[in-house]
Amino acid sequence: MKRSRFRNQGGDPEPMMDINTTPLIDVMLVLLVMLIITIPIQFHAVNLEMPVGTPPTNVEPDKVRIDIDPASVVYWQGLPVSSAELELKMEAIATMNPQPVVNVHPSKDAGYAVFANVLSISKRKGLTKIAVTGSEQFVQ
Repeated sequence: MKRSRFRNQGGDPEPMMDINTTPLIDVMLVLLVMLIITIPIQFHAVNLEMPVGTPPTNVEPDKVRIDIDPASVVYWQGLPVSSAELELKMEAIATMNPQPVVNVHPSKDAGYAVFANVLSISKRKGLTKIAVTGSEQFVQ
């Protein structure tokens, strides 16, 4: 008669003498993963040098409107100006703090050379806040 390892002579199961290590391995793996995840967080630090001083004020800069009509006449705030006068006015506003926003509004029929001249003068004088408005008239 064959003797089964699970049954003794009386039919009751034999006690196992081995320790089940699967739960122990599972717990150890979970602890290892937790250790791997949490340790780098402790060592990562970013040193920031925050600015010291007063916060910037929310002063709205002035707006200067330059219009160019269909006859290629340049207007500064509604008044016609020559190229020399335009340079003097742009030089004056370039030194202001904060620098005003210059809105250039060319007409659709204005000459490109006049518009390019206005932009080149503003660049030479150091104006950095320039906006070309009214571009919707050029959409066909």
